[in-house]
Amino acid sequence: MSFQTYSYVFKFIVVGDSSNSFALQTNLGVGKSCLLLQFTDKRFKATHDLTIGVEFGSRTITVNNQNIKLQIWDTAGQESFRSITRSYYRGSIGALLVYDITKRQSFENLVRWLEEMKENAYSKMTIIVVGNKADLENEREVSFEEGQQFAKKNNVMFFETSAKTAMNVDDAFLTTAGIIAKNIEKGEYDLSNESIGIKPGNALPSHIQKQADQNNQKKKVSAQRQISDDRNKSNSCC
Repeated sequence: MSFQTYSYVFKFIVVGDSSNSFALQTNLGVGKSCLLLQFTDKRFKATHDLTIGVEFGSRTITVNNQNIKLQIWDTAGQESFRSITRSYYRGSIGALLVYDITKRQSFENLVRWLEEMKENAYSKMTIIVVGNKADLENEREVSFEEGQQFAKKNNVMFFETSAKTAMNVDDAFLTTAGIIAKNIEKGEYDLSNESIGIKPGNALPSHIQKQADQNNQKKKVSAQRQISDDRNKSNSCC
């Protein structure tokens, strides 16, 4: 594998119901692990083991002409793992809040997930609501408009995705990363505090590299002018 350079590391968390998420509900898995697998490995598994605690994946992407490494935690949605999930809210800069368009209860549970996220997460975390399993249109229980309205009401972005067909999977992650990258350029975050979910990478960010290149060019031009002036003075003195 070739060495990859990247300007920043962004920590993301994927949140939503899992099978047996709540005591009175069963089979509410929304496909979080499948979304992660599709994004990181470009493949789909029709059956997936129940997430125990957290799963992890990573991928380096290009946003605004710079490489960003995404470290993504897929959290278990079962009640017994909620304390673990809460601990992963802290230290995450981006979150995908996922429901299954064929399971209305998973959509209605978004309110509880969002409240918990806002209580435990960094106040400037970027959140995107994702309605997964859009390939199962004939089984739909939640309309596109309902998902869109929920996102608008809570001032977050919205996508419908299909982990099976890969529809909008990249877009959901890339859009989240793009918002964060723009916020960095605007100075929205305290980058000296790595606990917010942003860490420096192994290469200078593009806007900093551009400024460094410009400064180096100015120094080079200034040095060339100084050499030229010195030569002119030397030639004129004798």
